[in-house]
Amino acid sequence: MKQAVVCVSFGTSVPAGRENITAVENVLRQSAHDRIFISAFTSPTIRRILKERGETVYSLAEALEELWKQGVTEVLVQPTHILCGHEYDKLKREGEPWRDKFEALRIGRPLLTDTEDLQTLAVELSAAYPAQSGEALVLFGHGTDHTANMVYPALQTVFHLSGRPDVLVGTVEGWPAFEDVLAQLKARDGKNVHLVPLMLVAGDHALNDMAGEDPESWKSRLEAEGFAVRATLRGLGLLPEVQTMYRTRLEEELDHGT
Repeated sequence: MKQAVVCVSFGTSVPAGRENITAVENVLRQSAHDRIFISAFTSPTIRRILKERGETVYSLAEALEELWKQGVTEVLVQPTHILCGHEYDKLKREGEPWRDKFEALRIGRPLLTDTEDLQTLAVELSAAYPAQSGEALVLFGHGTDHTANMVYPALQTVFHLSGRPDVLVGTVEGWPAFEDVLAQLKARDGKNVHLVPLMLVAGDHALNDMAGEDPESWKSRLEAEGFAVRATLRGLGLLPEVQTMYRTRLEEELDHGT
């Protein structure tokens, strides 16, 4: 019996952002123990950009084909995706044609799949970003039109119920949107805001849409409203607490057996 773990991420073309993915991959590689461990990116655009730079990264299908050629019989595909959204659905569809090639092929769960995951993340982020007097912590997520978008308002509720009313959650492509966050900030005392990515990688969205100097970035728009804004360009992947969550997720999946 030959076993393997495929760590699958959306990917990034931002070198600094890549560190977030690599950090999580290293943690998962250690937890995979004696299993073959390889990585893959789901974004064709990211893979193309990296290939133009001289780096080849597997798609999921390419990774599975390589493992099949090596005689692997059991595969666990573990995503670093945060939500059970469109990218996760796509991942499951891409893996389906390969089920007959292996004795067992399982797709693991993303980081946030239930209430306990949200509670754990809120605890870890509260420790990483303690409350500051007069300052709101705004977590900047990607957002989606998928039903999984409900994770974002749910996470804010978890923070508020656990004693962190200073934490607001917004998204660049979903709900709550910038206007929803701005309305809550205006209803609060204090004019200080700390922007932090609620994304695995502090990539293009964090660099440009969140903290960029463009007038349409959240930082610029908040400053135009009279807020003093600071931004932390650190993705979730670099937080040891979040790395532990990913490790725990993989260990749970491996305990269930492939």
